[in-house]
Amino acid sequence: MPANIQTKRIAWKLLLGALLLVAASSLQPVPPPDTASCLSVEEARLFQLINEYRKSKKLPAVPYSAALTKVAQLHVRNLQEYHNPQSKKCNMHSWYGKGAWKSCCYTSDHKNPTCMWDKPRELTSYQGNGYEISNYYSSSDGKVMNAAQALKQWKESAPHHAVIVNSGIWKGAPWKAMGLGISKNYAVVWFGNEPDSIRTFKICP
Repeated sequence: MPANIQTKRIAWKLLLGALLLVAASSLQPVPPPDTASCLSVEEARLFQLINEYRKSKKLPAVPYSAALTKVAQLHVRNLQEYHNPQSKKCNMHSWYGKGAWKSCCYTSDHKNPTCMWDKPRELTSYQGNGYEISNYYSSSDGKVMNAAQALKQWKESAPHHAVIVNSGIWKGAPWKAMGLGISKNYAVVWFGNEPDSIRTFKICP
């Protein structure tokens, strides 16, 4: 084979290799899918109680969401560690400290709603907004939050109750996903209008 032909072939191979490397480096990594999460016994009980309550109001059950549960469980632990229940500035929709999230202060005037809405997109592959209800419970005899207590408190709070039963400003919200978290004194539930690809859970060992 003439030397000039062999040289051209080598040059074309090198050029092709370089083009493939450029193309590969330009591809954006695809985020891994959210893996099926597990729920504590009380979290699973809360999921059941909320849907039973909705059924009593002739409302459809809200499907489970692995992605929103991941957000809920991260947030409830974050609240347990950092939140001051007596705080008059940053309420329980706030995020604190360092993590995979952007820390933010959620105030009662709702001037920073993206502090809440964006968290599913920050932390999971779920692309819809997240809408959270949260509460705190502590007693003198050392009792902590459980599923029944959480739902009781939300039913007694008009704004939170409206989220659960799609009334008031939430009347048109087609809840298609729900995630839950309970940690000692805190409980949170996240709702979303878009369905999640993972809708089953197991009880944590």
